Formats: sequence, structure tokens, C-alpha cells
Amino acid sequence: MLGETAGHLIIVLVFAIGYLAIIFEHSIKINKTASALLMAVFTWMFLFLIKGSALTESTTRLIEHLGNVSQIIFFLLGAMTLVELIDSHKGFRIITDVIQTSSKKKLLWIMGLVAFFLSAVLDNLTTTIVMISLLRKLVSDRNERLALGAMIVIAANAGGAWTPIGDVTTTMLWINGNISTAMVMKSLFIPSFLSFVLALAIIGWNLKGRYANIVAKAQQEEPEPGARIIFWCGLGGLVFVPIFKALTGLPPFMSILVALGALWVITDLMHYKYERRAHLLVPHILTKIDTSGILFFFGILLCIGSLDAIGILRDLAVFLDQTIGNLAAIATIIGLLSAVIDNVPLVAAGMGMYSLESYPMDSSFWQMLAYCAGTGGSILIIGSAAGVAFMGMEKVSFVWYLKRSSLVALISYLFGMGVYLLQHAIFS
Repeated sequence: MLGETAGHLIIVLVFAIGYLAIIFEHSIKINKTASALLMAVFTWMFLFLIKGSALTESTTRLIEHLGNVSQIIFFLLGAMTLVELIDSHKGFRIITDVIQTSSKKKLLWIMGLVAFFLSAVLDNLTTTIVMISLLRKLVSDRNERLALGAMIVIAANAGGAWTPIGDVTTTMLWINGNISTAMVMKSLFIPSFLSFVLALAIIGWNLKGRYANIVAKAQQEEPEPGARIIFWCGLGGLVFVPIFKALTGLPPFMSILVALGALWVITDLMHYKYERRAHLLVPHILTKIDTSGILFFFGILLCIGSLDAIGILRDLAVFLDQTIGNLAAIATIIGLLSAVIDNVPLVAAGMGMYSLESYPMDSSFWQMLAYCAGTGGSILIIGSAAGVAFMGMEKVSFVWYLKRSSLVALISYLFGMGVYLLQHAIFS
């Protein structure tokens, strides 16, 4: 059996090594999911070794954390399946039909607004993938396309911050009971929207002319049978999730499973007669889900649970309160850190540091945390899943984004935080 002090130090060391491996995954060529899973297992293993004979207590804690983490995992699995189902049916063509301009400034604003509001319903990662794919069909010149792509990252992250299903960190806070649907939308819409508008205004300040080589072929992509039905049913299912939770009181993952089950029935009835439509059925769609990403969230959240179980996060909260003391400053710093460090463990750590007893549901701290973690990741291209997707799809370098977009994202981020604080001071 390990001594408590030595055991805690080993757990922190394992976490630090695992986290460094996640940050530098591209350099060491080890997928971050592998690091997260090993980190989770080893931190809990050493926690069990610390407790020795008190295995029942440790097991109870593990099961409790596993239950909380599983809710998020099942929610993500259901949401990702719904979005992939729409995409496989080419349902997002409905969005491309509204884009009928070659004006640079108009296209910037149209794409930005679509990304902002679409991200609020889907999520920032999926929205970025859809919008970048669309850009590649509309704008043939890569240099011109990259400026629009950077704007989409900022818009998608801002749009995902103000709804409980728009960003995984906001979803985590919602599922855990830190924020409610109506209050987070009411409190964060204006700061998120104005943050996004300022970024677009700066990017489009000197943008003039028309795209000479715009490729208006997005509408030529033939949708699959039932594309329109699946698009609206899928979108309706996602929007219905918080409504179902409010009506029944069931956890959000149950709501998303209802939506997924309904779409499963619809697609089975729609396609079962046609062998050539097997790729449109849910069993095939499930093979396309990013299982690696889901396991990454599982490992990270379970590992954060071990740090919470040994009291490290509470000690960190006390340290921050004593050294900084201002919740707005703490949330802003967390947002800045999310530009470098994945925002999932940062928000998970914040949830472990501060309890619902100290800061109840819809406290301004949880709202600030949702905004900061959601939009702060735009400051660097590696700071959000949306940015990483943009980097991978367009082979954008870290330095290019740093020079062209980081300052804009930082200014808009701080501006949105200022808007939130002003709004809170006026209406609270």
C-alpha cells in the first residue's frame, strides 16, 4: 500500500506526463486517445493502492465518476450519429442552396452567420467540417479560402458556446447541472454573437471585390433519397433534446437516445427495401463515428475524476481564490489556457475545483466558464477541435494562423467577456 503523500505525488506525475503526451502527440507520434486512456487507468490504479484496505470506498467513487462520464459519452455518441446520418444523406445541401453570391464581403458574412447558428445546433467541430467542405466547393483559390476558413473557426466556436449542445464543454456543464438551457442561452447569446460580429468586422474591413474563380457547383451534388426529411428530422431531434429534458426530467443522454431511436426507425422504414442504400442505415453510419474522439473524452474525464477524488482540484481552487480572488479573472485565464490546452480537461477541472454548493446552477462563474472555454480556443489553431479540423483539412500551419487570425480572435474573445460582465452588472 502506498503512503498518501507519495501516492498523490505519483498520481499528479502520471497526469503531468500523460498531459504532455497529449499536447505533443504530433511530435511523439502517439495518438492522444492512447495517452488519455493509460493516464486514466494509472491514476485510478494508484488511487486504489493508496486506499489499500478501503477498496470499497475507492470502488464506489470510481463507479460514481464512471456514471457521470458515461452520460456525456452516450450523449456525444448519439449526437455524432445524428449529424453523420444527415451528412451521409447529403442533407447539408439545404444549407448550400442559400449561398448564391460571389461578393467577398457578402460571402464572408453569409458563411460566418451560417457557421455561428449551425454550430449552436450541431457542434463546433461538425460545423467546421461541413463549412470547410463547402468552401472547397465554392472558392477554388486556396489563399482566399484560408481567410474564410479561419473566420469559420472563430464563428463556430462562438456559436457553440451559448447553447447546451453547441460545444462539448457547454454540454458537460449542462449535463452536470451547472447551467440550464434557458439561462445559458439568455446569458451568453449576446456576448458570443457580438464577439463573433467584431471578429467578422475586423476580418472583412478591407475585404472588397468578387471571387473571380468561385466554383458554384455545391448545388450540383446530388442528395441521397430522403435527404430533406433526414435533415429536418435530425435537426429537430437535436433541438428537441433540451425540450425533452425539461418535460420529463430525464438526463440529456436519454433525450438524445430518443432522437436517435426515432431517426433509426425512420431510416429503416425509408431504405430497407433497397440493397443499394445500406450505406444510409444507422448500423453503417455507426462505423463512421469518431470512436477515437469519444474514447479520448472518456479517458480525460475519468482521469480528472481521480484528481477530484484525492482533493487536488479543491486545493487548486483554494489557491486560485487566494492568489487571484476574482472569478471573472479566473474564468478568463482558463479561456486563455484553452488556446493551448484542450478545453475538455480544463472545464472538467473547473467543475471539480468549484462545487455546486458554492456556486449553484446558473451562477455567473459557470456561464463565464462556458463562454471562455468555448471561445478562447479560437486564439490558437490548436486550441479547439474546430481549429484542429481546419488545420487538417486545409493543411494550415500554426504560424499562418498565429499571424493572420490569433490577434483578431483574442480581441473578440476579450470583447465578448467584457460584454458579458457589463450585461451581468446591468441585469443582475
